[in-house]
Amino acid sequence: MSENRKLAAILVADVVGYSRLAGADEDRTLARLRALRSDLIDPTIAVHHGRVVKRTGDGALVEFRSVVDAVRCAIEVQNGMVERNDGVPQDRRIDFRIGIHLGDVVEESDGDLMGDGVNIASRLEGVAAAGAICLSEDAYRQVKARLDLSVSDLGTTQLKNITEPIRVYSLQVGSAGSKVPAASETATSQPATEASQMLSIAVLPFANMSGDTEQDYFADGISEDIITALSKLSQLFVIARNSSFTFKGKNVDVQEVGRKLGVRHVLEGSVRKSGNKVRITAQLIDASTGGHLWAERFDRDLTDIFAVQDDVTQQIVGALAVNLTDGDRKKLAPGQTRHPEAYDCFLRGRELWHRLTKQTNSDARDLLQHAVELDPNFASAHAFLALTHGLDYLNQWSASPQRSIEQAEDAATLAVALDDSDPVAHWALSLVNLYSRQHDGAISEAERAIVLNPNFAEGQVSLGEALLYSGRSEEALAYFDRARVLNPYFPDVVLHFQAWALFQLGKYEEAVELLLQRVSRNPVTDVSRALLAACYGHLGHFEEARARWQEVLRVNPGYSLEYRRKVLPFKNPADFELVTEGLRKAGVIQ
Repeated sequence: MSENRKLAAILVADVVGYSRLAGADEDRTLARLRALRSDLIDPTIAVHHGRVVKRTGDGALVEFRSVVDAVRCAIEVQNGMVERNDGVPQDRRIDFRIGIHLGDVVEESDGDLMGDGVNIASRLEGVAAAGAICLSEDAYRQVKARLDLSVSDLGTTQLKNITEPIRVYSLQVGSAGSKVPAASETATSQPATEASQMLSIAVLPFANMSGDTEQDYFADGISEDIITALSKLSQLFVIARNSSFTFKGKNVDVQEVGRKLGVRHVLEGSVRKSGNKVRITAQLIDASTGGHLWAERFDRDLTDIFAVQDDVTQQIVGALAVNLTDGDRKKLAPGQTRHPEAYDCFLRGRELWHRLTKQTNSDARDLLQHAVELDPNFASAHAFLALTHGLDYLNQWSASPQRSIEQAEDAATLAVALDDSDPVAHWALSLVNLYSRQHDGAISEAERAIVLNPNFAEGQVSLGEALLYSGRSEEALAYFDRARVLNPYFPDVVLHFQAWALFQLGKYEEAVELLLQRVSRNPVTDVSRALLAACYGHLGHFEEARARWQEVLRVNPGYSLEYRRKVLPFKNPADFELVTEGLRKAGVIQ
């Protein structure tokens, strides 16, 4: 029997005390259950794009396209049961308990689902109270920034027959605390909640104390590696590098940083590199009080730099009193290379890649290529090498864009093969798959990157982008929202992606608001102005549409709709035609 492994949102539900109810009056109980399925449960599942995998007598196993859909469905069912149980004697009520998990499953040829994703959802259902919904942390993370939920953190729980403990959240329903936006509403990003702030952290760029500005890359690289390690822990909320690094070189007030980034803890430090010696100092500060929780200084040889990084991350985790499983400890292990020169090339190359210009991208590629020549098994270097080729393709920076995308695919595929636990490798492969029109592969690779690194803002954006181009814009919005929470100083292109998702959903006025913000932040954008003109066309604001189209041609006289149609990886080419339709309505194109 053939099988297909994938990441899925799984909902498992059953009736509390079904044996007792059936024993008291089996015919009545079965009749009520059939009625509930026909007029509440099955229609609600259908509305939220669910697929009933199988019935289990009094319960069901259901697969959803997203956790957002699964939670919305579960809440609607549970609220519906509150109404239907009104006035029914306590001993005759039908109450459901529901478990929801986002995890790895195996889909067999007959459509059945098996695997850890199903098992965990089933165990979550078993610990849920009557009328409640229990979510795993992986599931909760996908919806907490998207839906207005009131939850109780049940802490880390050892579920029956599940190897590692799972953090469990119980969702309250049947009250104002369970308000769920309609599918047409759009959530906005917000700082971490008070509860999440208890285990939230921002790592500021370490100061370069070497007396040589050319050594900035080394201090920045140490900071980024610590961010990457901490981000892999699902117990922590970790602010993205882009936001943390906005404070580089500034004389900051740590308490102000905490308020601006919405975190409880801030790590700051310094690096002094001299010859073959390195000194790293680090201090962890409670941003709510300004008090120091932990401080340490490390004097080591450069060959011990990996051990120092491991020490710093382990001691931060200890100071925050995070309970680590064996799997967590493996995630905290330092990078894959032990070759100092390869690591140095990697740090230089990664830092140059972040600058996103043609020349720095070329220089980054040379350094990363040298890193993999020195250490052919250095997965992260291969992953960033793939990203440099990807930038060449997207920006037409190379003589042969087609060759660039092929090189990107080769490097990303090799990175994943070398280290399947590297989230950047899966992120790179997701981007390659998307622009190679392999939409399902792009989605699954981005999902894998997020599972490996729950705080990976870029991974959230990539998953949103892949869903957007696959025609699943409603789902895409949830991931763009999450990326903005993780990265408060998010790149302005996220506004464009969010606007495009809203545009595809016909929410032109909301799209206009975001596009105006993008144009304000990036005055030379042509693509956002073109989309803005299309929005105005659909809204009937033809004068405004024509004015915006003139701005497109002013900032880029060579702008071509035909080229955009060719390069944007829409799964359904007709989705792009919504843009041309808006422009035609305004009379700016024929």
